[in-house]
Amino acid sequence: MEPQTENLKTAWQLSLGSYYISEEYGFLLPNPLRELPDHYRPWMEIAKKLPHLIESHQLRAHVNKMPLLSCQFLKSYRQQRLAHLVLSSITMGYVWQEGETQPKEVLPRNLAIPFVEVSRKLGLPPILVHSDLVLANWTKRNPEGPLEISNLDTIILFPGGESLRGFILVTVLVEKAAVPGIKALAQAMHAVLQPSQDALLEALQQLKLCIQDMTRTLGRMHDYVDPDIFYAVIRIFLSGWKDNPAMPMGLIYEGISKEPLKYSGGSAAQSSVLHAFDEFLGIHHSEESADFLYRMRDYMPPSHKAFIKEIHSAPSLRDFILSSGHGHCLTAYNQCLEALAELRSYHITVVTRYLVTAAARARSRRLDHLPGPPQALEDRGTGGTAILSFLKNVRDKTLEATLHPSG
Repeated sequence: MEPQTENLKTAWQLSLGSYYISEEYGFLLPNPLRELPDHYRPWMEIAKKLPHLIESHQLRAHVNKMPLLSCQFLKSYRQQRLAHLVLSSITMGYVWQEGETQPKEVLPRNLAIPFVEVSRKLGLPPILVHSDLVLANWTKRNPEGPLEISNLDTIILFPGGESLRGFILVTVLVEKAAVPGIKALAQAMHAVLQPSQDALLEALQQLKLCIQDMTRTLGRMHDYVDPDIFYAVIRIFLSGWKDNPAMPMGLIYEGISKEPLKYSGGSAAQSSVLHAFDEFLGIHHSEESADFLYRMRDYMPPSHKAFIKEIHSAPSLRDFILSSGHGHCLTAYNQCLEALAELRSYHITVVTRYLVTAAARARSRRLDHLPGPPQALEDRGTGGTAILSFLKNVRDKTLEATLHPSG
């Protein structure tokens, strides 16, 4: 056996756990903490009252009085993840408390210094990311109960009430639905290396079913999230300071950098799941889409990014299927692509409802109970991309990967 193949075989015998991927929860952080050590009570007191403090325009005043705390008492990984969720949430509220017309362009040192410190420990950027808002922001109401929306709650919220809670928790359930696919992906890599056609076929069939389940789960967004509230209230708190006309210069992190720093806002592209599936299936996106997607990997926990890189370096599944002449595997592979394209088409439907249609409605009739519609990112995702053209391009490239039998 070639040394490189031997190394890859060894690498794929590593457990998912070595990449901080849970056998039960996938990329979700298992059983996130809800409380920090008592030293950090000033942070937690603010974080737990975020919706009220933002809506009453008092958050900035509270943050300005907050003591500067060191991160030295954050001993465990889960404590650091909760601290990042707490500090990133306070940061988003601080910057956007008065909406997009009056963003704060300087983050005070008592918030900026510990936020950057814990971000460096975790290898994450100092802004709210998917691994904060979703992966580390869920808890079971009854610890012994099932992972179902009726038994789930969030740890930290912004304004947006039940719609924000629904947005976060449905996304948690989509991540949970991806778990059998992540396992199938690992099994398929083993099957290519052994090689075993039967094991590969079984893994591909499992992956297809998993992607279909993710699409069904995403559909629950309509049951829990009001499009008008998502568009007019929630969205701004997911917005960043890169590719955002409301903050063209970026944000100064006082005590860290005298020059403004630029970071993209939260985006579904920061979820590791579809990156892993794309690499495994050998889908190549257009240059512009790929540039954004690769940049979003820097917004993931480093271990998850390493897992995606490991898949990329493994032997090509497409080449294996084509060279094996195994028709059933080729069919199953194409069915995975089809299921993934359907998921991406459905995501376009969701974005159209929550962004495009909601924007048109907000323009045509000012909703008395909601703030004025945001202008800066009107046709863009919170990550800063021209959202619909990006999603359609990614979907179309997925279908272009379809394999055709040779001969």
